Amino acid sequence: MISMAMLHDAQRVLKPVINRTPVIPTKGLVPGCAFYLKADCLQKTGAFKLRGAYYKIATLSDEEKARGVIACSAGNHAQGVAYAARDMGIKATICIPEGAPISKIEATRSYGANVVLVPGVYDDAYAEAVRLRDEQGLTFIHPFNDYSIMAGQGTIGLEILEQLPDVDMIFVPIGGGGLIAGLAYAVKNLRPQCRIIGVQAAGAPSMAESLKEGKIITLSSVDTVADGIKVKTPGDLTFDMCREYVDEVVTVSEGEIASAILTVLEKQKLVAEGAGAVGIAAAMYHKVNTEGKTVCALLSGGNVDVTMLERILTRGLAKEGRTVSFSTVLPDQPHALASFLEVVSSLGANVLDVNPGQGPHPGDLRLSAAKGLCGRGTVNTDAAPAFGGGRVCLHYDRCGTVVLAGGGLGQIRAGQHIQVGTAGLQSEQLLRRRPQRRNVGRLRQHRGTGIPQTAQMSAARGRGSQHAEVGHTLRRRW
Repeated sequence: MISMAMLHDAQRVLKPVINRTPVIPTKGLVPGCAFYLKADCLQKTGAFKLRGAYYKIATLSDEEKARGVIACSAGNHAQGVAYAARDMGIKATICIPEGAPISKIEATRSYGANVVLVPGVYDDAYAEAVRLRDEQGLTFIHPFNDYSIMAGQGTIGLEILEQLPDVDMIFVPIGGGGLIAGLAYAVKNLRPQCRIIGVQAAGAPSMAESLKEGKIITLSSVDTVADGIKVKTPGDLTFDMCREYVDEVVTVSEGEIASAILTVLEKQKLVAEGAGAVGIAAAMYHKVNTEGKTVCALLSGGNVDVTMLERILTRGLAKEGRTVSFSTVLPDQPHALASFLEVVSSLGANVLDVNPGQGPHPGDLRLSAAKGLCGRGTVNTDAAPAFGGGRVCLHYDRCGTVVLAGGGLGQIRAGQHIQVGTAGLQSEQLLRRRPQRRNVGRLRQHRGTGIPQTAQMSAARGRGSQHAEVGHTLRRRW
């Protein structure tokens, strides 16, 4: 069992090894409360996992060390085990899901570990690690379901209380549960009135669902940008600890995670990986009431591929309503594009790129714009034959809504398919006359990342009209 004596022993063992990471005050990140970040993204190996891995390996017997160690990980535990094994002169083998960020894989190799890439997710890597353990007689270092691992991770809780003694609430990421189990145990023993809020990605809510059902649940699949907490089944030991010491578990969406990563990068100049940002996202999007509280969110890691970071930041910009990308069909005639750009310009938007002929139909136009100020633009299309007469209005707000209006159609929410300026036909009549496209609105997944690249509605050309018809579609680039 875990104990406060074990936690203090872990703190003693780790003191000469790890960085004592700062608790950083923020201003305006979460309005209405005093909000702080525990920046364990600044830890050696770039994440908190070094704490538990190092303490666990340090407490092994000489015989267990001599056999060599094996671990499974989505990347951060792998680096922690590899670092500790190198430091103590122990042979290490690490099973990593093959879809893990390349930066984590290469970092693990750089510490001298033998890396085995396993198809699938963490649970598949775990099964392979267990097989190799039994086959080769290696000592298994579990990433979360181990009391020594929990004690090592729990030293973060001791540090937070030393650095922020009046803390009222702590947001903690949950994958398998080792981090929150150790941290919650430490905090509840020393400051029982402090609320511990666990946070999971909505695409991998294994602990949240298990606590809701009152028993351990294995998810059929998990899908999230937060690869470090992409776990199908929580540990039995961590489940019991969470049930006893954690006050609440909430989930955050992929867009909320992306927005948190973007915000922390812009405002705090810190890089957060998906798993490291979920606690910040929960506070930013008010998953629990933080009004008037002293709140700390654990930024648990910052190991993210640069290419992945680019896609996440693009998604974060879209979530915050700061960029939009959409497609429209324009006839091939003078002033068509100019008329359309007049609408965009009236909003104070900055055009990032224009790609003619790149849509689902010949003649489609795709345009990406970054918003500076909210606003509304209207163009009188009587003077713009491309729009077929009448008035067309495009409105963009910070909530990420694009509204197209025209021909008495009223306001149309982002993603709806409308026609403007078609002789004598209402929008719903036009839609009934056209065969439905099966791919309308379907998200395309980028291979190997799980991040939706686009959510696109198909555009349609007008037929049987004396005016040119414009079919508008929203294309949100994630």
